Amino acid sequence: MAENIFSSFDISGQGMSVQRMRLSSTAKNIANVNTTKSEDGQPYRREVVVVREIPGSPFNTEMKKLISMDRTSSNHAPTANQSNYPPDYSVLKAKTARDNTPPRLVYDPYHPDSDENGYVKMPNINVVTEMVEMISAQRAFEANTQVIESGKNIARNSLEI
Repeated sequence: MAENIFSSFDISGQGMSVQRMRLSSTAKNIANVNTTKSEDGQPYRREVVVVREIPGSPFNTEMKKLISMDRTSSNHAPTANQSNYPPDYSVLKAKTARDNTPPRLVYDPYHPDSDENGYVKMPNINVVTEMVEMISAQRAFEANTQVIESGKNIARNSLEI
C-alpha cells in the first residue's frame, strides 16, 4: 500500500495524531468529572474522538478488496495499487464529539446545583472507562512509534548492504 518509507512515516504520524487527540479528550474528561455547570448551564458532557477512514482513500479501497477476497478464498493475497495514492497520504479523519448519554443523577441535597428533589446532574463520565481509554491510546501511540522506528531501522540497514 505504501509507495515508499516516507508514506509509512506519514501514515503512522496520522495515527499518532489521533492517539494524541484521544489522550487530550481523556484528560479533559477526567479534569471535568465533577463539573456540574458548563457554559450552557448543563453538566459537562464527555468528549470522545470519532475516527473514520477517508472514503475512496487507498486504505479504504485495499481494505474492501481484502475483505471481499477473504470471503471468496483464503489463498488470495491482494496487491497494493500504488498509483492511486494521494500526495499527502491521508487515510483517516478524526474529530471530537460530545457523548449524548444522559447525565448521572447523584443524591446530594446540600449541593448548590441540586434540584428540588435533592438530585444533582453530574457529568456522564466514568473515571475507570477514561483510564482504560487512556491506556489504550497510549499503547496505540507506542505502536505507531514502533512502526516509525522499524522503518528507520529498515532504511539504516538497507544503506549498510
